Parts: sequence; structure tokens; C-alpha cells
Amino acid sequence: MKTASLLMLSASLLLTGCASVAMAPKTESDKAKEFRPPSANNAGVYIYRNSFGGQALKKDIWVDGNCLGESANNVFFYTEVEGGKKHKFDTESEFSPNTLELTTDAGKHYFLRQYIKMGVFVGGAGLEQISEEQGKADVTKLELALPGKCSSAKK
Repeated sequence: MKTASLLMLSASLLLTGCASVAMAPKTESDKAKEFRPPSANNAGVYIYRNSFGGQALKKDIWVDGNCLGESANNVFFYTEVEGGKKHKFDTESEFSPNTLELTTDAGKHYFLRQYIKMGVFVGGAGLEQISEEQGKADVTKLELALPGKCSSAKK
């Protein structure tokens, strides 16, 4: 009985509520949505979350072992990475990180969508690459989060 109640409470928290993170000023968010070319020899990476479920959850995002910040629903991060190299993007799962590796080309933009998935005790997260066309359409509806601390230790 207690287990069933705990599972129902966990499921309801995944589907309701709203996590908040530090947000950039609107002017910075609007500038990032202009999708200007990245700096010389770099690739631009937009990592965003626009999922319905798990709105009460914040999930860490790591780029090449460095904390980018904690995500919340309806936010995006923008960062630049060196072009012509393989990069590792991690996010939290329930028991271990979920990783997406991507070799980037200088001068291009990449769009990675973080999604929430059900877990045994709490929701986890994953990352998927999205087409540039869809990524731009999604990001224009979101707001820029400030880079910040991650809740877990370095990956």
C-alpha cells in the first residue's frame, strides 16, 4: 500500500509542478535566437528542454566534462565548442549519466533536445540531436537559462 502511494506521488510530481533556474536577461535570450554564426573555428550548440512531463525536475547538463547548468522546462542553453572535434554531452539519468557524442563542424549550429523519461524512483533524462530547422523552431519559443552550478559531481 505504501509503495503504491509512493509511486503515485512520484508520478504526479513528474507530470506537475515547475522547476525554476536562473534566467538570462530577455535581451540576451533574443540575441541568442538570432542564430548568428559562432566564433571562428567553433560550432554553436543549443541544448534545450521543451517536454511536457517532468516539469518539477531540474537536470544537469555537462559538456566535455564541464557543468553547463541545470535545465528546467521551456529553457535553452547556448554554448560554443571547438569545431572539427568529437564532443561529449551528458545529462542525468536515474542511476547514471546519459551521453550523446557528436563531432562538430566549425561554423555550424547543433541542436540537442533534453527529454525526461520515467524512472523507477524519479525521472531521468536523455539527449537527442534535432534537425537545425526543428531546433530553431523549438528554441524561438523558449528562454535562455544562465550557465550555472550542477547538482551532482563532475562527470
